[in-house]
Amino acid sequence: MNRPAPVEITYENLRFLITHNPTNATLSKFIEDWPFDDGAPPPSQVVEDWLSLLRAKFREEPGSCVAVHCVAGLGRAPVLVALALIECGMKYEDAVQFIRQKRRGAFNSKQLLYLEKYRPKMRLRCKDANGHCCVQ
Repeated sequence: MNRPAPVEITYENLRFLITHNPTNATLSKFIEDWPFDDGAPPPSQVVEDWLSLLRAKFREEPGSCVAVHCVAGLGRAPVLVALALIECGMKYEDAVQFIRQKRRGAFNSKQLLYLEKYRPKMRLRCKDANGHCCVQ
């Protein structure tokens, strides 16, 4: 299967690496495993765990890059990154377009509908001294 290369998504002070399945050599770099159905939106517990991980990681290591993967790096991983961008204040349409600029083919119709209906609680939003999104 021909899979797209990993891409970095950077928005203000948040950095993500979207990739496909890790190899045995890189698997140890991933610290959590939250599987959910291919082509589906994430369950609410996965969303909560994901956002909690991001709050902790970006608070402990500002400017760090969080890698996220799924089988092909086109559905589940981009959805999680989009949720982070939305929680930081970006509109869902802008988050989708922003990710698709670097990850062509990201998201299916079910995932797009989920993102459209998603209502953020701004769990990643605060402003630093320069007015950029940061994590409390």
